[in-house]
Amino acid sequence: MAHFAIIGAGITGVTTAWVLRKKGYEVTVFDKHRYAAMETSFANGGQLSASNAEVWTHLSTIFKGLKWMFSPEAPLSVSLTPSWHKYSWMAEFVGSIGKYEANTVQTAKMAIESRHYMDAFAAEAGIRFDRENSGILHFYKKQSAFEHAHRVTEMLAKAGLERTRLTAEGVTEIEPAIKSNVIGGYYTPSDFTGDIHKFTTSLAEACEREGVTFCMNHEVTDLDHDGARPILQFEDRNRNQHTEQFDGVVVTAGIRSRKIAKQLGDRVNIYPVKGYSITVNLQDEASQSLAPVTSLLDDEAKIVTARLGKDRFRVAGTAEINGINYDIKAARINPLTRWVEDNFPGINTEHVVPWAGLRPMMPNMMPRISAGTKKGVFYNTGHGHLGWTLSCVSANMVGDLIMQSHNQSA
Repeated sequence: MAHFAIIGAGITGVTTAWVLRKKGYEVTVFDKHRYAAMETSFANGGQLSASNAEVWTHLSTIFKGLKWMFSPEAPLSVSLTPSWHKYSWMAEFVGSIGKYEANTVQTAKMAIESRHYMDAFAAEAGIRFDRENSGILHFYKKQSAFEHAHRVTEMLAKAGLERTRLTAEGVTEIEPAIKSNVIGGYYTPSDFTGDIHKFTTSLAEACEREGVTFCMNHEVTDLDHDGARPILQFEDRNRNQHTEQFDGVVVTAGIRSRKIAKQLGDRVNIYPVKGYSITVNLQDEASQSLAPVTSLLDDEAKIVTARLGKDRFRVAGTAEINGINYDIKAARINPLTRWVEDNFPGINTEHVVPWAGLRPMMPNMMPRISAGTKKGVFYNTGHGHLGWTLSCVSANMVGDLIMQSHNQSA
């Protein structure tokens, strides 16, 4: 039985471990944290959203970025600190604009397929993760944004996604908790929400029951290759150094994937794009009754929401291009809290938990799911803001790649 190492115990690493184990491989997962899902898979927006598959490589993103550049509370923030990686990544981002529609359609197709795998994983592993099947509702306050949504809907239809156009009255009929002035919206009943952290940690426990080994508090410090198999160097929590050879390795290391790929002679141009969220703890009955149940997406503000059980309301948004920086800035959190107060004034925002995570993004907004140049090396990374949405299908895709590779070499 071939033995694979997986680097990273976030949502992509754990789903990949599940798939490979089910395919009959021996699997060992390495992560520098004590627990699974402690970085970008900890407190994201919660949406499993084919309806949010539109990639960002559009001219409007450039124009908005320039307009927002000097506004600290804008949805997009770009640090002006010089950085070759940042500026070269942004140049490749601009160069991908020509594939905007093709990449959007492909991403939506993957998102739709991923739903079926997630259903299967959850059922087989017995996972409960505060899933809410009330669909996702996009709503609009400006005519220009609504008209852009019409064009996006046409692209999503090419991928097989159906969503319903709504009037202002239709929006409030689906989600009466909204108290702001909307002009219309789109509703996707097949999308849903859930707690990514609960799903990932529960699936990790199921993986262990199936025989997967988790080396937590173990940081991979270097990778080498002898021409036949990859060699991992890692240190444990006591800073003891170890070296172990595997038949293969899958890099699911989020923003660290770029550095690891470089050690293996590959280029995986991931940049960390920070996103923020708040979890509003609904501690009184009034807040619980006045918080929306339907997952929402405010396209103009670039804010998404998810109801996580009876007493939690997750609100997430913003994109910050500022390198590897985990600081939680008040200027980025405050707009999320104000958004809740403006749109749902009856919710008590006294008990709000802020969080920030670094999304691993490729400049074309497409995940890197491929074999490396060296034997036994594979990548499943770079999912950006859709890691939760695409995780299950991408795990199956890399699992199929590995099976094909073994069949060809047999």
